[in-house]
Amino acid sequence: MALSKFNYNSFDVTPVASKAIGFNSDADGLTSVSATSMVLIKTLTASSSSTLSFVDGTSDVVLDNTYPIYKFVFINIHPSGDNTDFQVNFRDGGSSYDATKTSNVFEAYHTEGDEAALGYKGSFDLAQSTAVQKITSNIGNDNDQSGCGELWLFAPSDTTFVKHFLVTTAHYGGDYQEQYYAAGYCNVTAAIDAVQFSMSSGTIDSGTIKLYGIKDS
Repeated sequence: MALSKFNYNSFDVTPVASKAIGFNSDADGLTSVSATSMVLIKTLTASSSSTLSFVDGTSDVVLDNTYPIYKFVFINIHPSGDNTDFQVNFRDGGSSYDATKTSNVFEAYHTEGDEAALGYKGSFDLAQSTAVQKITSNIGNDNDQSGCGELWLFAPSDTTFVKHFLVTTAHYGGDYQEQYYAAGYCNVTAAIDAVQFSMSSGTIDSGTIKLYGIKDS
């Protein structure tokens, strides 16, 4: 089969608004397609950081009704202290990260010595509490230890319903792998306008958190 070549200036490859270029079976092989539904909003990189905060309207952060779903992705969160917990809290207006939360947590672990368990972690639950929500337990601070995962926040700007969140993380500490699951809701009618991450002690020595907006279908 002969190879067809096109002059660079012979066709228009400029996408229409909110569209991207894709391939199809047409003669020129190109078409406009819907762009990805997940949009990167902001990336924060820790460097001995006491907190990493995503505040709506600050430093290009969007956390309002622009998107119905927001996703935070944690990449190689490494603490300064050993066996510390990565944690989150939410702001519902004002200046304090103290939104009232109710949540539940369970975890699975597997040690390098081949011991394993799955269980409910009631000590990390919250019941109408303004305290931080732990989203890992016992990340080690050896050079090769870290935690990764994601947090989903649904309709944070809604002023009728509670604001649900889901968390899944995996981390390495104490010669074992642990997977951690948390779910809960901010029991407030005010909008959630900021989200803050920290460690239970010490700082976030290094690591990256990315915030994405998920477009409405």
